[in-house]
Amino acid sequence: MKDASSLLSSAGRIWRGLRTLAGNESGQDLVEYALVAGLIGLGAVAALSGLSGKIKQAFNSIGSNISSAV
Repeated sequence: MKDASSLLSSAGRIWRGLRTLAGNESGQDLVEYALVAGLIGLGAVAALSGLSGKIKQAFNSIGSNISSAV
């Protein structure tokens, strides 16, 4: 069984490690950029899904015009 001073020393090392992790902001920018990229991607998908019917109609019209011209 560990004695009290050894347990306190271990607890102190764990506490210092947690404080170091909490103060570390090196990955914060990466997370923010990833969130912004995700939001832009979701916006693009929403916009393109709304336009998909119009795009399909335009291609069908072009296709029918080409086939009637030949």
